[in-house]
Amino acid sequence: MSAALQIPASDFSRHFGRVREAVHKAGVIEVTSHNRVVGAYISADELEHFNRLKRREVQVLHVSEIDDELLTEIENAEYGVISK
Repeated sequence: MSAALQIPASDFSRHFGRVREAVHKAGVIEVTSHNRVVGAYISADELEHFNRLKRREVQVLHVSEIDDELLTEIENAEYGVISK
């Protein structure tokens, strides 16, 4: 994976129109201040990818939080089959 494009925060705010167009090709543009990344501007495709990954994050439950419905789903789960 190639390094993300970086732009100083001052240029980001002054030239947002250009940055908005450039992000489509770059995917991610890191915004810096004093040579430190302070944020990022991402394309719609990257945002969709990020949201998809966030939905796949593992949820941790304490055993006391598992209700009968979830327990049944776990018992009936098949390895390699994605649940709905």
